Parts: sequence; structure tokens; C-alpha cells
Amino acid sequence: MPSPSLPQPNPEHSHPRGDAAAAPAGASAGVPERPAASPSAQAVPADDAWPAVSYIMPVLNEERDLREAVEAVLTQDYPGEAEIVLSLGPSHDATDRIAAELSAADPRIRTVHNPETNISMGLNLAIKASRHPIIVRVDAHATLSEGYTRAAVETLLRTGAANVGGIMSAKGRTPVQRAIAVGYNSRAGLGGGAYHGHGEAGPAESAYLGVFRRGPLEAVGLFDESIARGEDWELNLRLREAGHLVWFEPSLRVTYWPRASWGALARQFHATGVWRGDLVRRLGTRNSLRYFAPPLLVVLLGLAVIVAVLQLTGVLGGTIGAVASLVYVPVALYVLVLLGAAATTKDAGSPGVRLLVPAVLATMHLCWGGGFLRGVVTKGEGTVDTSRIRTNG
Repeated sequence: MPSPSLPQPNPEHSHPRGDAAAAPAGASAGVPERPAASPSAQAVPADDAWPAVSYIMPVLNEERDLREAVEAVLTQDYPGEAEIVLSLGPSHDATDRIAAELSAADPRIRTVHNPETNISMGLNLAIKASRHPIIVRVDAHATLSEGYTRAAVETLLRTGAANVGGIMSAKGRTPVQRAIAVGYNSRAGLGGGAYHGHGEAGPAESAYLGVFRRGPLEAVGLFDESIARGEDWELNLRLREAGHLVWFEPSLRVTYWPRASWGALARQFHATGVWRGDLVRRLGTRNSLRYFAPPLLVVLLGLAVIVAVLQLTGVLGGTIGAVASLVYVPVALYVLVLLGAAATTKDAGSPGVRLLVPAVLATMHLCWGGGFLRGVVTKGEGTVDTSRIRTNG
């Protein structure tokens, strides 16, 4: 959704790394209206002149997917020099041993120690340890498609953007994980954002993972280490408010392996919702309206339960009871949305997976919405996403 032009950078709204985001009150969170390319756009270089890239990868309890993620980086068809910096959090599985083996086998791979589970801190440690002018964020539970880096850097140069991102294509191995992947890819799951495959190339509010120019990234203060979730959205907000272009390019595709259990999914979405609520406390109207749908759903479901109890106990009846029954209408519509999403999805793969989709979507919405309400009231401080800490799901 277009929004007013971006405000010019204001020295009174500087944002040192680790502090809460600051920007003019009432600034829009929507995608800025900008030309197709910024003044810093460049021609695509010859094969011997492509800029060197640094892949940064935060890692925590990723013994299942780490080798595949690193292999996808090492086999990229990219003409320029490359390095990988693995930022190792306090894992409880064989992740550190696997990372050490990978580093010993290839001089392009280096590791740094992240003492916390804070992903923003891990990303910043990796960026500071890296050397090259292009920063490519990769997650250890994600696999880059062939040609991803070359296409991303070409887009970065062609558009003059500060950050470029593509499509998160979620996939699963087990029936539950496949159903969770369907939820990620569905418009009914995470709101139909462009990076879930529902948009066209152009200026964007945020970008999945991200391929960054180092200069603008460092100029805005890297990732905010006081934010444990939603750190990418907040960083892209600061980039845009500083006058930089964030670009969505659908030809870029990353395979994402989501959580593989109900408990891990619930913990992940609750923590993410808490931090989005905290960002609403900090940034107010610069958050898109779509973020308010899940907490509104939670409130409506709560009211429906209260009304039902009062009606069953005879406390609420007559005309007032009939009027109160209107709260059941949005609840019924929501159930129809869940069933419709399950019936129309094209990537469920089997009837068994399709049957799990409504429960996956409800888990996403309710845990996120409940977390959001908690974050608005209590802030996000102290809330940690334990979905990759307690289990390897």
C-alpha cells in the first residue's frame, strides 16, 4: 500500500545500535513511493569485477540443517570472492561440532561465538567479523536456490537498493512440518506478504533474510540488539526512513524449513507476537494494520467464550443475550476461513496433511495474537523464542 514520501533523515532521530527505534511520530510503515531505481544504481559488472560477498549465518541447535545450508552457499554460482561467517549461539546439540568440521574443511568458513540466544546480537557479531562490501544473510534452517547470490547482487546493483530480498518457500519433511509449511505459504497463514510469494518486483516494506550494501547497513546502526524478534522489519524501517530503497525480487527463492512440532510452532509464534506487540509500543502507527488482525481475533474469541458461558448459565438472556450472540458471527467466519484455506491449498501433498492445516493456522493466529497482547502490555524484554532451544524442531 503506497504511503507518503519518506521524511528526510533528522539528526534528532539518530538510532545508535542497541537502542529502541526512533523516528518522527506518525511516519508511515507502508512501502514508500520511489522510482524503480535509486540514484546509486550501477551497471552489472563483468565477471571479473563482481563485488565480494560475506554470508552471515546465525546458528542455534541446527544439527539437522546446517550442512545443507552451508553447502547451498558454497555451491552458489557467483563470480566474486565469498566468505561465510557462522555466528554460533549456545546450542545443546551437535551444531558446534558440525560447524567446526565445516570450518576446518574450507578456509572460506569462519566462526564467531555468540554467548546469547539473541539473534540480533548474533547477526551483528557476524557482520563485524565479515570483510566484504555485500552482506548476504542466510539462516541455518534455510537453503538458497541455485544462482541466488548472483541474481540478488545483480538486483542490488541494478536498482541501487540498500537491501534486496525474495521469496520464502517453506517446505516440510514430516506430515506436521509439511502442514506448517502450508501455513507459512498460505495467504491465510501469515497475511499474504510479498515474500511469501504474493507480490511483484518493486519497493518493499521489508525483505526476507536480505542482501545488503554494507555502507547503509552500518550507517543505520546494524540490527537493534534490544529486539529479539522482528529485527529484520525494524532494520528495514530504519533503512527506508534514512532514504534508502528496500527491494522485493520474486525471482530470488529460499527454501525455509519451519518448526517441525506443534509445541515449537506455538512457542515461536507466541514469542514473535510478543515482540511485534513491543514494536507497536515503540513505533506506533508505523506498524501495518495487518499486524492487528490476530490480537483482534483473540479478543473476539475470548468474548465469544464469555458470552457462551453467561448464556449457558442463564445470566445473559432476552434481547441483550440475542445482541451479544452477534459475537459468534466473526468466530463462525473465521472457522470458514480455516476450512477454506485447507480445502483450496495446492501444496498440501496428501489428505492427511490437508486435515492438519486448519489446526496449524489456528495455532499461528492465536499464539501470535495472544503474544501480541502480552507484548503491548508487558513489553518484549525477557521473552525468548525457545522453539529451537528446548527441542530441535
